[in-house]
Amino acid sequence: MNTPFLPHRTAILAALIPLLSCTALSSSAQDADPNNAAFVTLLGNDTLAVEQFARTPTRIEAEVVLRTPTTTVRHYVLEMDETGALQRYEATIRAPSEPVDAPPARHEVRTLVGDSLIVTITEGNETQTRAIAAHGGMLPFLDMIHWPFELMLTRAYASGADSVSQDLFTGRGSMSFVVRRISDNAMTAQHPFRGTMDVRVDEVGRLLHLDAGATTRKLTVERVPSVDIEGLAESFAARDREGRSFGTLSGRGKVNATVHGAAIQVDYGTPSKRGRELFGALVPYGEVWRTGANRATHFTTDRNLVVRDLEVPAGEYTLYSIPSEEGGLLLINTQTGQGGTTYNEDLDLGRVDLTRTTLDESVEVFTIRVEETDEGGVLKLQWDITELSVPFSVE
Repeated sequence: MNTPFLPHRTAILAALIPLLSCTALSSSAQDADPNNAAFVTLLGNDTLAVEQFARTPTRIEAEVVLRTPTTTVRHYVLEMDETGALQRYEATIRAPSEPVDAPPARHEVRTLVGDSLIVTITEGNETQTRAIAAHGGMLPFLDMIHWPFELMLTRAYASGADSVSQDLFTGRGSMSFVVRRISDNAMTAQHPFRGTMDVRVDEVGRLLHLDAGATTRKLTVERVPSVDIEGLAESFAARDREGRSFGTLSGRGKVNATVHGAAIQVDYGTPSKRGRELFGALVPYGEVWRTGANRATHFTTDRNLVVRDLEVPAGEYTLYSIPSEEGGLLLINTQTGQGGTTYNEDLDLGRVDLTRTTLDESVEVFTIRVEETDEGGVLKLQWDITELSVPFSVE
C-alpha cells in the first residue's frame, strides 16, 4: 500500500514557530507527553485554529482558539466511562476579551440518557433543550477542530481492523466517518461528503499530521507539544480589531452586469489564495472544478447568448471548469440549486474553450468578472496571476 503524500514537516514547522509559545520544539511531537499536546490548523499559510488538550482514559479537556469568521475561545470537556463510552459533553464559547469566569456567549451540555443525547444550549438569556438519537460510541463533530479525531483515530487503530465506521454527533443529528488503516503509521479519514483526509499517526494511532488537501476544506493539521492559548487568542483578537480578521473560509461574490442590453448575474464562492499554489495543485489540471467554493457557481442571463460557438438560451445555469496549462474548458450546466461538488455531466448544455493569460498582479480572492466589449462581452475567471476567459455575444 502507498503511504499518503504529506507536506514537508520542516516547512510546516517553519510557518508555525512564530505562533507557538513552546520553549523549544522537539524534532517530533512524539517526544512530548502524548496525552497533553496541541494541534495547529493551517489553511494555506494562515493559522485557522490552535488547540491544547489533555487526555485521560475517561476524560478529554480541550481549549481552542478558532479564528473564523472572527476569533473565539472555546472550552470542551468530554467525559466517558471506563469502557470509553460517551457520558457527558460540554462546550463553552466566549470572546477573547471576556474574563474566563464571565457568562459565555454560548454554553452547551449534552448528556447521554438511554439512547438519546439530552442537549441543553444557553445563549444569552435563552435556554433551549432537545433530544437527539445517540449511543455511547459517538464522538463530537466540531468543524475545523480536531481533538475528537485523536479519539477517533486511536479507537480505529486499536481495533486492528482495516476499516472502521465512527459516528460523530453534530448540531442536530449525526454522521459517519470511515477510518482506514493504510500502514503502521498512515491512515485515512473519510468525511461523508467532503472527501478523504490523509493522516500520519504514531504507534497507537495518535494524530501527528493531517492533510485535507483532497477534500473541500484543503487544510492541514500538525501536532506540537504545546501552545499559549490565551496569548494567541489576544494576538488574533488584536488582528480582528485592526480589520485583519481571518474572515469566512469562503464568502460569496456577485456580479451584476449589463452587456449590450443583456442583464447578466453571477453568484459564486470566493476562496482566498492564502499563500497556496493554485492551478495545477489546489485546483488540479484535467479535473472538474466548481469554479469557486461552496454552492455551485450560478449564471443567469435574460437574453440569448452565444459563448464562442455554443448557443445559450436566456435562463439560469451553473458554471464548472476543467483548467489546464493551456486554458481548459468552461462547462455550462443546466442543473441549478446544487452544491459545488454536485456535477452531472449529462446535464451539460455544452463546453467551450477557455483562454489562459498571466496577470500583472496577483489576485488574492477568486474573482469572476463580466465585461462588455465592442463585439459582445467576456467572462473572466481570475485567481493569483492566472486569468481564464471566454468571449460571448448577445443575440
